[in-house]
Amino acid sequence: MSNVNVGFQVIPRADGKDIHALVDEAIKVVHESGVTYEVGPLETVMEGEMDELLEIVKKAQQACIDRGASDVMTYIKVQNSPGNDVSMNEKVSKYR
Repeated sequence: MSNVNVGFQVIPRADGKDIHALVDEAIKVVHESGVTYEVGPLETVMEGEMDELLEIVKKAQQACIDRGASDVMTYIKVQNSPGNDVSMNEKVSKYR
């Protein structure tokens, strides 16, 4: 199966809690997964096999809930080019 890119943004809600700390927990899940990823100001983008990446998104959302979020809104974008790998680097390398 080809690599895809998945971009996602978690927006946790938790009265009296530091929202940035909850987002940090979601990013920690991505980091610990070992997939290629890049954190941006509005979303985190990952590269890999689609099922694995979507599972990471679910775990990241659950990490926010486990640490006190009463609600988590998650926005997900997927680029899939069947038969071809999708690379984050090919999208941004000319800007670096």
